[in-house]
Amino acid sequence: MAAADTPVLILNAPLVANRLGYPDLSGLDLLEAFAFVHPARFCVPTARGLAEALGMEPPEGDSDVPEFLQRAAGALCAACEEPEWFERAGAWSALQSLERLRWPWAQVLRPHIARPERAEKWLFSALPEWEEAAERAPPRQVDLPAEAVLARLDHLTGEGAERREGQRAYAQDAARIFAPRTKREVPHVALAQAGTGIGKTLGYLAPASAWAEASGGTVWVSTYTKNLQRQLRSESRRAWPLKRPDGSPPVVVRKGRENYLCLLNLEDALQGGFAGRPAILAQLVARWAAFTRDGDMIGGDLPGWLGTLFRRRGIAALTDQRGECVYAGCPHYRKCFIERVGRESANADLVIANHALVMINAARGRDHAQRPTRIVFDEGHHVFEAADSTFAATLSGQEAIELRRWIIGPEKKARGRRRGLSARLADVASYDEAGGEAIDAASEAGKLLPSDGWLQRLVEGEPWGPLEKLLFAVRSITYARDESGGQEAGYGIETEASGLPGEVIEAAGAAAEALAAIRVPLIRLGGRLEAIIADPPDWLDGQGRARIEGARHSLSWRVELLAAWEALLDRLGGPADPEFVDWLAVDRNDAREFDVAIHRRWLDPMKPFARVVLEPAHGVMLTSATLTDRIGSATGDSRGAEWDSAIARSGAAHVDCAPMLTSASSPFDYASRAEVLIITDIRKGDLPALAGAYARIIEASEGGVLGLFTAIRRMRAVHGRIADRLARAGLPLYAQHVDPIDTGTLVDIFRDDPRASLLGTDALRDGVDVPGRSLRCVALESVPWPRPDILHKARRAAAAEAGGSGSQYDDRIIRAKLAQGFGRLIRGKEDAGHFIVLSPAFPSRLLSAFPEGTAIRRVTLDQALARISAGLIGPDEPAEAGIENEEART
Repeated sequence: MAAADTPVLILNAPLVANRLGYPDLSGLDLLEAFAFVHPARFCVPTARGLAEALGMEPPEGDSDVPEFLQRAAGALCAACEEPEWFERAGAWSALQSLERLRWPWAQVLRPHIARPERAEKWLFSALPEWEEAAERAPPRQVDLPAEAVLARLDHLTGEGAERREGQRAYAQDAARIFAPRTKREVPHVALAQAGTGIGKTLGYLAPASAWAEASGGTVWVSTYTKNLQRQLRSESRRAWPLKRPDGSPPVVVRKGRENYLCLLNLEDALQGGFAGRPAILAQLVARWAAFTRDGDMIGGDLPGWLGTLFRRRGIAALTDQRGECVYAGCPHYRKCFIERVGRESANADLVIANHALVMINAARGRDHAQRPTRIVFDEGHHVFEAADSTFAATLSGQEAIELRRWIIGPEKKARGRRRGLSARLADVASYDEAGGEAIDAASEAGKLLPSDGWLQRLVEGEPWGPLEKLLFAVRSITYARDESGGQEAGYGIETEASGLPGEVIEAAGAAAEALAAIRVPLIRLGGRLEAIIADPPDWLDGQGRARIEGARHSLSWRVELLAAWEALLDRLGGPADPEFVDWLAVDRNDAREFDVAIHRRWLDPMKPFARVVLEPAHGVMLTSATLTDRIGSATGDSRGAEWDSAIARSGAAHVDCAPMLTSASSPFDYASRAEVLIITDIRKGDLPALAGAYARIIEASEGGVLGLFTAIRRMRAVHGRIADRLARAGLPLYAQHVDPIDTGTLVDIFRDDPRASLLGTDALRDGVDVPGRSLRCVALESVPWPRPDILHKARRAAAAEAGGSGSQYDDRIIRAKLAQGFGRLIRGKEDAGHFIVLSPAFPSRLLSAFPEGTAIRRVTLDQALARISAGLIGPDEPAEAGIENEEART
């Protein structure tokens, strides 16, 4: 009540409000002041993190925080008066705008920010323009001598560094993918298992940098998590300078368009497109835009917590989320962060990207000469999942309405700058009669797509148009067939796309005709744009040409999308295609429907991956600490079987080459630094016992616990039962999907506070790198069994037909998840800790997922707590006794 009545100094208002149960809490949030005074500077959003960012002594305990917040506010005000204040440019003008918006900090900061002698430049005038560069020549064909690779590795690791033979062998193996290719469409493919601690990042950067220097070519390194991208950017500075002599960057981080600030969206937001609190966010983002390295808003140098301070999806609204870019038609085109990164990557030595972007760029990159040909897939165990998503086809209400808006434009008087085809290509329509007719035909046919309110009409049984009628039929049959219990539980539901009734098939046929009516004029329009480029009119300048090229690119991939949807609908009611898995779904979250869809996935997505990514490439390496399947000797499989899964999930089986296989074991002493505790007295489904176990584990470990869950609901329930108890003990607990903080920032908070614990789901099982005492215990809620959905069942059956068994297919997936979870525990030589599984029914056949020599015990919760609190780790008693007893029982 005190906080609600009086503006108070506060740190991370949404989080505090969430803890107090008072969502309208407001005041002077120090994080907002920090974002204004020090934009594009990293800060963990806690009292300790703020102290480190400001160079102050952190508070010793919770009781010292209020006084610290006052000192921190004073330090931020004082920074504005410092002559060396680096971020002074634009601050006074921004503050005037924020004062008009009644930002609480404006009155506080105003006396400390002097009016500049000269008028400050507007952001969009101050940003530098990118320049066109000459097309880069194809790389020279070079061989890398082993001694050159090792010399480069020695240079990167530094003088006096410990020589790691595993890393040296790994670097030489990685160099083999850079050898000249001997046959067309047959790349060098290497699969490299590298245990944690090998130093694989420098291991492949050494040959990559040596090859780029000798050949003048570009190496792409692809990751699955943004955390590894940040790490790679940092490590790459050992091999390349920040800038070349000509000012261009040799290393570029490249992401999808939806990650970058759109300057046109920002301008609209600053000029009235945002109101209230989102308008304040737009001003703070504009401050950041003047100092950002590359305009990356998601995982870049924009504080991850900034958007969450303003609750609504303001950050997403400032990016190019919906493919609405007008390219050269934009007044800020020459300053665009997205265009700048694309051009810089064309001339970079190293491009750091993610798996999905590499695949999309290989499939439909605008410039064939810039498509990746030398690729290192780090976190290579995720390539299969990324390909599965990239090469999928999904006809859904959400996707269809986005296509409608792209073709027709915004509905009614919707805010924003969205434009339809006729508005974006008005000059083409007026110049080229056939092009204008194609635009009109596509716009008219686009009205057959779902429009605003489509989902409500489906629920009420009153669909409009052929696509909505199809989605209504899909929704009805999915509900009718569901027997999963998902309806009652509030989860999404699905059914196989087979044996469908006549009304669904009839609706699919009508929808396919409607899609063809859209696709044909779009193809015709693409042809007219190509003709204009080939024989340009007098009025077509360089900017206009670039705009039309951008429109052609957008048209081509939407034509591909429509063709994929038509193929999907043509399959309904026909014979099953053994290459694909099709199903119908109603997507729901907490019993609220948000989409209806028809899905198509490749049974083996590595087939299109091999065709699109591998065959055009010259050298590709997939590397990971968990690339192979850790099959135990008890299964009777030969050691070669460990690679079967890696080969199948790399796409190498679909190209005409034998992949190079290499393995380097971790140098860590797992036997003395880690142990696995399987808790035998927590019954499945006993939520109070599960919550109590987590609380007691965190108390015994005094924090530093990463809790991994297989279901969001159970995680929320556990958090709700134990958070207050732990807070009273001075043990902060954070959780995904509970705390109003993005995942990356949650990990930053967890890493920064050794007494904090973090609960999460799959996103934390693989993307967390927390060395030291901040993570000393990983607690897994249960065995991570695969979800038995339609796609999984189809692939499980295919594995059985190929000579294996369904259970072996499941076990491989589970072992991989266990290995990845265990990999969070030991990140450095000095790390030590416990890996706990709260499941008495843990099968012995899965124990090979853990590194050889790791002590494994089946114990009661009390016995586990005694070991955790005493810090007992290692084989001080027979580790196999519990395993043998379990095998005897089964």
